[in-house]
Amino acid sequence: MANAADKYPDNAPGAFYVDTQCIDCDLCRTTAPDNFIQNEEGGYSFVYKQPETEEEKKLCQQAMEECPVEAIGSDAAPAA
Repeated sequence: MANAADKYPDNAPGAFYVDTQCIDCDLCRTTAPDNFIQNEEGGYSFVYKQPETEEEKKLCQQAMEECPVEAIGSDAAPAA
């Protein structure tokens, strides 16, 4: 489970975030490319834009649920 205390400072302010457990597997960037981007130098992904539409929220939620190391977290209520 992602830990808000360990989230990368690159994350855009808001509900979704990526923490230091990220292994840069590309799943989140593939699932929600409008919201996640790679920090090439650091070798991890992070939320560069918080979701603005219901579709983006669903895709971020999906990325969070499918993350193999549970590095994506959210302070928001789960999408319906």
